[in-house]
Amino acid sequence: MTKEISESQSEKLTEILRYININSSYYKRVFAEKGIDIETIKKVEDLTKIPFTTKDDLALYNDDFLCVPKSKISDFVTTSGTLSDPVAFYLTDKDVERLATNEAEAFRCANGSENDIYQLMTTIDRRFMAGLAYWMGARKMGAGMIRVGPGAPFLQWESIQRFSPTVLIAIPSFIPRLIDYALENNIDFKSSSVKSILCIGEPIRNPDFSYNELGKRITSQWGVKLYSTYASTEMGAAFTECQEGKGGHLNPDLLILEVVDEEGDIVDEGELGEVVVTTLGVEGMPLLRYKTGDLCNVYYEPCICGRNTTRLGPVVGRKQQMIKFKGTTIFPPALFDVLDTVPEIDLYQVVVSKNEFGNDEISILLTMNLETPLFKEKLHSLFKSRLRVTPLLKFITAQELNHRIFKQEKRKPEKLIYI
Repeated sequence: MTKEISESQSEKLTEILRYININSSYYKRVFAEKGIDIETIKKVEDLTKIPFTTKDDLALYNDDFLCVPKSKISDFVTTSGTLSDPVAFYLTDKDVERLATNEAEAFRCANGSENDIYQLMTTIDRRFMAGLAYWMGARKMGAGMIRVGPGAPFLQWESIQRFSPTVLIAIPSFIPRLIDYALENNIDFKSSSVKSILCIGEPIRNPDFSYNELGKRITSQWGVKLYSTYASTEMGAAFTECQEGKGGHLNPDLLILEVVDEEGDIVDEGELGEVVVTTLGVEGMPLLRYKTGDLCNVYYEPCICGRNTTRLGPVVGRKQQMIKFKGTTIFPPALFDVLDTVPEIDLYQVVVSKNEFGNDEISILLTMNLETPLFKEKLHSLFKSRLRVTPLLKFITAQELNHRIFKQEKRKPEKLIYI
């Protein structure tokens, strides 16, 4: 990161600290309890004087983080609630405009322009911040957008054929289903207008930036360019890949990034750590040193594309999602990667539970048509060779599995559940 970026971030940090010190009940209390004088925090490196903010803090004192009267809120959203109850987030007009700025810059980073037409294959309602951000970003950049929503392969292809979008915005695990539908219905998808896919919510790369099994599965069938993006409701911003595919770029005008080890110290180039963000320019619910729980490798050196911003590799896992199974530490993406190598598997759900001794158990739910001795042996062998352990396989009807994964009240497919 350049000296100019660092100086600009330090100025923005001073502004947000003074704003928070006046308007945030939560942080005023923290500053008083810890004896923190914000005027001694002059640059980004001084942030270590402030304690981390955790997900538990946000859940427990939710509205105490709010810095404006609710009469000034223009958009009410919630987090996805993957591991706990959803947490409320409040956006002012200024915050919504900040979202638009972030996404327009993210689209440009992924080689987008005002000449593109984006097809949005995720929800824009259900209190989902990202859907709104994508629409606002395309609008700000001057590009067009087709708001199709999730699922519905027929409508997706009908929209592609009718409107000729150049970019899809989608959860990548849906793309194989889209390809299968095209093959089954004689749709010449390889000659479509689609040139690239902005992949959200799931990694498509390994930590070394090669495609993971899902990424390989898509690109082996369809010659489109895949761009990965990483974001969360709490940060209200995104890390998006450029054409080089070497990690998601930080937008330094919107976030201060720290990647820390177990002791809270900054990790070195290329090392794995927990993503910690301080939001800049947020009016409704700014956050200081917020621990996302996401584990990524970080890269400080300039990118081949010429940008000097810090980059994050794909999310390896979430600290809260770490599974200790038969003596082996596993993160869910490793399980997904194995399952995505098997072409016969269209749908699956990973279920993590505790046995009577309090130890983690893993079950994989699959469709009944796969329940043969040969297939079970194949999958057991694959898990054994890749992860050294074999989860329990359970087979249910395709209708029941679809119902479990694509719940109407959920914004994303539930590939992973904890019970």
